[in-house]
Amino acid sequence: MRPRRVEEIRTVKTALWGILMFAAVLLAESLYPLPGLDPRVFQTAYILLGSCCTAASFAIFSQGWLLFSHKLSRYRLYTAALFLCVAVLDLLQMLSLMGMPLIGSAMNDNDALWLSLISRLLLTAGIFCIYSLKDFMVNVAHKSFVLTVTMVATAAAAAAFIAWGRMLPPLLVDGGMGPAVKYAVFFTALTALGGIASIVYRGRKERAPSLLIIIRALIYTAIGQGMILSAGSMYEINYLLGSLGGAVSYYLMLKGVYRLTIEDPFREQQRMEAKMNYLAFHDDLTGLPNKRRLTERLDKVMKARDNGTTGVVVFNINRFKNINDSLGHQAGDRLLQQVGDRLKRNTLPKEEVFSMGGDEFALIMPELGDVESAIKRIRGLMQLFEEPLTIDDGDYHITLCAGLALYPEDGDTAEQLIQNADTAVHHAKDYGIDVRHFVPSMQRKAKERLKLENDLRKALERREFYLEYQPLVSLENCEIVGMEALLRWRHPKRGNVSPQEFIPLAEESGLIVQLGEWVLRTACKQNKTWQDAGYKPICVSINLSMRQFLQPHLADRIGQILQEIGLEPKYVELEITESMTFDKETAFEQLRRLKELGVFISIDDFGTGYSSLHYLKSMPIDRLKIDRSFVNEVMSDHNDAAIVSTITSMAHHLQLKVTAEGVENEEQLHFLREQRCHEGQGYYFSKPVPPADFEKTFLLH
Repeated sequence: MRPRRVEEIRTVKTALWGILMFAAVLLAESLYPLPGLDPRVFQTAYILLGSCCTAASFAIFSQGWLLFSHKLSRYRLYTAALFLCVAVLDLLQMLSLMGMPLIGSAMNDNDALWLSLISRLLLTAGIFCIYSLKDFMVNVAHKSFVLTVTMVATAAAAAAFIAWGRMLPPLLVDGGMGPAVKYAVFFTALTALGGIASIVYRGRKERAPSLLIIIRALIYTAIGQGMILSAGSMYEINYLLGSLGGAVSYYLMLKGVYRLTIEDPFREQQRMEAKMNYLAFHDDLTGLPNKRRLTERLDKVMKARDNGTTGVVVFNINRFKNINDSLGHQAGDRLLQQVGDRLKRNTLPKEEVFSMGGDEFALIMPELGDVESAIKRIRGLMQLFEEPLTIDDGDYHITLCAGLALYPEDGDTAEQLIQNADTAVHHAKDYGIDVRHFVPSMQRKAKERLKLENDLRKALERREFYLEYQPLVSLENCEIVGMEALLRWRHPKRGNVSPQEFIPLAEESGLIVQLGEWVLRTACKQNKTWQDAGYKPICVSINLSMRQFLQPHLADRIGQILQEIGLEPKYVELEITESMTFDKETAFEQLRRLKELGVFISIDDFGTGYSSLHYLKSMPIDRLKIDRSFVNEVMSDHNDAAIVSTITSMAHHLQLKVTAEGVENEEQLHFLREQRCHEGQGYYFSKPVPPADFEKTFLLH
């Protein structure tokens, strides 16, 4: 049970017990009147209770003032100041009961009664006022000011009472308490109840346990005043019980202030330290231990198994960036949470799963027989994801790749082992392999990749990129009906770098957006130049990356570029991939804006993704481009032939044009003509060539 709930129950019980006790005392007194006791017995009891109250008041002042002074709140500061005043008054009351002379004259019971009334009224009124205010932190200067004012006011009030207390009217009439005492006691009880109401109202949403204890103290104060109100004089049992109730309220007040000034700040500090420690060693998104904890844990496992083999596996989610970009970051976060949860729920007793941040997870395998058994276990975990993940009522299939590093053969420290496993997983991802065991040559590849990325950032400024064009040919009459602009990179030292090598790097680094705009502008300029030279106008196809496609102002930017160049939109075709349409609403809206420009839209590499035919029929597109992987085996694989035939037939029914990529021989061309495929593209017609060669070969003739 939570501490606040416990204190709420105790507060309710306190109120009920107090009411029952008050009623029981009144009933017992009416049924069995007690004989009078010696006044000296009462006086001794009052002195003892006064000593306890004085000590408690000074303790409350000390706790609220001195402890955790760097976190001093207004409640704590003003409560401490209040109890400094009350402590002085209670001390004077105790001295009065002892008959101790001050400034030449002895104080008496009348003085003690006045001091008691003032002390209780000041206490209840002070609590009422303090907890009616809004609490906030105060600075040291404010603390010093309040301390100075409190000490001066308390000293002045004590001196005034000692000097002129004899001028106050007597409260005791014929040995009993006069009407003024009754009114004062009644008003004090009401003020205590008002203080309770003030705290309850202020904390109606969330009451701190310390404030609930202070409420109990005020309940006992009100009950004690009620007992005093029922007494005829100071030397009756009801007055003594009322004074005892007041002493109990001091104890509870001390306990509440202790909770407020010591226990709660200490617990809060412990809670913050525990939270900071948790955040330092856990991933905030998945709740899994993070890389820092992985390093620490792996180091312990390695030291505990000096003669055994320990493995660390790093998993990476394939194409996570495309999923994240197309479905949105919130969906991507939920996917990461589900992946982490699925891995965690299927680990063996001694295995541990960690989050490496981003789309990577790690697994410690402390007891391994050999590499083959480790890879078999890894593939078993990867098979878990043959079952789709459900995100926003949609099912999505994902795959993982993994890198494995073993202790001691692949590294003798935890950091080195993790780094090598991470290198292995990126090597697996680059080469399309599911699992790779680390080998030292991978480090060289990783360094080369890093250097290539740095060179890529400078290549655009140094004008190292250029475009080549591959013709798009009508299969009916072999006329050139279009061309595709393809990006190339001529590295000053390495020569031509393969697009399969630098395009993924550009996508990962974010340079693909800037690079894509350069391709768009350059290709449109070249097309406009050829048109101005008098050549037959043809359409130029340009590939869009995922990052480009998801830009909110893409259509406006393309329209601005076309306007600057002076090229009509009908001579531009934008190619997207199926993966860009994961988020249907976003994709459809973007395609609609692009179509409003007047450009053509085609789906490139069709057949390799997960396009829904339901959405395809309403998607604002003009062309399907059959992926080269199907065309390549069309003459030898009946399945590929069936897929190509199905795509072309479907495209005709949807009134879409269909283009076959990767046409390399006469047999493929003949098959595609039989399927009524509209256009073809591939090495059978021409490889991608520079602009001058394209002009000479295809435009002049």
